[in-house]
Amino acid sequence: MKLPEKVIVKEVGPRDGLQNEKTVVATEDKIAWINSLSETGLTYIEASSFVHPKWIPQLADAGTVLEKIKRKPGVTYAALVPNMRGLERALKSDVDEVSVFLSASEAHNLRNINKSIAETYPVLEKVVKEAKSAGKTVRGYISTVIACPYAGPVSPKQVREVADRLFAMGVDEVSLGDTIGASVPADVDRLLDELLPHFDAGKLAMHFHDTRGTALANVVKSLEMGITVFDSAAGGLGGCPYAKGASGNAATEDLLYLFHQMGIKTGIDFHKTLEAAKQIEGVLGKPLKSKQMEIYRSEGGA
Repeated sequence: MKLPEKVIVKEVGPRDGLQNEKTVVATEDKIAWINSLSETGLTYIEASSFVHPKWIPQLADAGTVLEKIKRKPGVTYAALVPNMRGLERALKSDVDEVSVFLSASEAHNLRNINKSIAETYPVLEKVVKEAKSAGKTVRGYISTVIACPYAGPVSPKQVREVADRLFAMGVDEVSLGDTIGASVPADVDRLLDELLPHFDAGKLAMHFHDTRGTALANVVKSLEMGITVFDSAAGGLGGCPYAKGASGNAATEDLLYLFHQMGIKTGIDFHKTLEAAKQIEGVLGKPLKSKQMEIYRSEGGA
C-alpha cells in the first residue's frame, strides 16, 4: 500500500458539526471550543456559516464568533458563505477563507439552496470573485457526490462538471462531500477515477459522513488514490438539515488514530483533540458517537 507521509485534517465541527444540533450552543461555548481546537495543532478550522439566520439559527452568531475567538498564528479560520450578503458579513468579521457550496444533485441543490445548479453558478461566481479581490482564499464544497437522499445515485461525471466550474471560477480547493454517508470504497474509486485525470489530487479534499460506518474505509481508499486532505468533526458531530438520515461526519479523533497508527503525520495532538471533543460533549449534554470517545468512556474517562 502506497501511503503519503503526511496529511492535512480540516476541522469542520464548529460549522458542519453544530448546524444540525437541536441544542442551541451559547456563543461563549462556541468560542471556548474553537479556542481549544486551536491548541491541538489543527491548521484549519471552519468556524461558522454566514447563511441567513432563519435557515440555520444555530449559527446566527457567526460574526460574533469570528470576531471574538483567539486566533492562533498558522491556523486558517474559515466560514461558509452562500451569497454576496453573506460575504459582506464574513469580510467584516475578517474570515481567513471563504467557503462556497452547491450540490452535484439537482434535487438536493433545490432543497438546500432553493436554486437549480445552473442558477447557483452566477451567485457563486460573484462571491468567489469578490472574495479573491479581498485577498481571501476560497474553498468550494460539492455535496451529494455519491448519492442524493431525493434522487439516488449521482454520476461521477456530474461531479466532475461541477468541480470544473468551481475551479474555473477560481476556487483554490474543492471538498467532495458524501453528504448522506452512502459510499463504500468502490464508490470512492469510481469517483476519483473520473476526477483525478482532470484535477490535481492536491486540490481535492474528501468529506465523509459516517452514516453507515464506512467513513474510515473510504478514507483509506482515498489515501491509496493520492488524496491527502480530509474534513472531519471532533466527536463525529454533524448532519445535513436538507438530507434526511444523514448522520455525523467522520470524527477527527478517529481519523487521527487511523493516520497515526499507519505512520502518517498530521501535526495534530490526539489527546488534545479528544479533550476538545469531551468539551463540546459536555456542552451538548449527550454522548458523542466517535469510536475514540466510546473507548474513553468505557475506560472510565467520562
